[in-house]
Amino acid sequence: MTSSAPDYSALAAKIKTWGRELGFQQVGITDTDLSAAEKRLEDWLKHGFHGEMDYMERHGTKRSRPDELVPGTLRVISVRMDYLPEERTAVRERLEEPGAAFISRYALGRDYHKVLRKRLQRLAERVAAEVGPFGYRVFVDSAPVLEKALAAKAGLGWIGKHTNLVNRHAGSMFFLGEIYTDLPLPVDSETSDHCGSCTACIDICPTRAIVAPYRLDARRCISYLTIELRGPIPEEFRAAMGNRIYGCDDCQLVCPWNRYARLTEETDFLPRHGLDTAGLIELFRWDEATFLQKTEGSAIRRIGYECWIRNIAVALGNAPPSIEILETLASRMDDPSPLIREHVRWALLKHETVLHRNSPA
Repeated sequence: MTSSAPDYSALAAKIKTWGRELGFQQVGITDTDLSAAEKRLEDWLKHGFHGEMDYMERHGTKRSRPDELVPGTLRVISVRMDYLPEERTAVRERLEEPGAAFISRYALGRDYHKVLRKRLQRLAERVAAEVGPFGYRVFVDSAPVLEKALAAKAGLGWIGKHTNLVNRHAGSMFFLGEIYTDLPLPVDSETSDHCGSCTACIDICPTRAIVAPYRLDARRCISYLTIELRGPIPEEFRAAMGNRIYGCDDCQLVCPWNRYARLTEETDFLPRHGLDTAGLIELFRWDEATFLQKTEGSAIRRIGYECWIRNIAVALGNAPPSIEILETLASRMDDPSPLIREHVRWALLKHETVLHRNSPA
């Protein structure tokens, strides 16, 4: 006598309940047809908008065809988890303090990859306990996965003009994760686009990286420049970076839908080591051992110490001139790293130009 097939509709409902119990704010399910997203990706790559992110094209169609990445995949369970650690007004105030070190709010706490991956694994284990062994693989921004396109198809929101996923009840300040599975679960409906005629994100971008609605040139994006780029930051973008030393939240802070963004309930995403209130001078004085200790378990560590100091040098160059800033920058004029020395020289020259312009004739 054979056992009856699972009731997949009931199972999908249970998966969503279990997901909420594990701390996800929303769970959706979609199929693997990403043909429309694949065409957009191909066009984006063709224009070179990915810059030095070679991994975006390295895996070919595995990124847009889930069953090529994980053979047998029929469905994708997509989840989101809020990360905003403080009210948006406080974030804006911090951004407007020239001597403050601004770090994108998603990176202030524990590395989200680890937090979400562990919860997704527990969700998959709950499913296995219900239906027995099944094929699956967990992803959190760590493999060739079109997570925003999948989340949009799963009904978690729509991809906004800034290319982030937006949810009309929760804004856009949340993380995404996925479970690829061979279970033939019923799929959820997509939501419609609610950006309308709004261009706030396009207008606010400091480096004009959103070159058209729904079209981002990553080479101009401050998040790319401070996190993905390993060489010198192009001089044309340095002044516009202001005090942003890791990532940029401008397009999300100005989005009207983020008035509904909810503060995170995850203590792991709350700021650690005072990174939400640290000053540029304080962080510039860190040695490598301090950097490694203060960023242990953080997403920030992946950029490495050299790029960390590079970014802060640019921010110090944009800060109001002071003797302390000039002395702090000068302390690294002979840094062993050519990359750091070049950005320190730029920052000092910028201050000298400002001081000369403001000096009495």
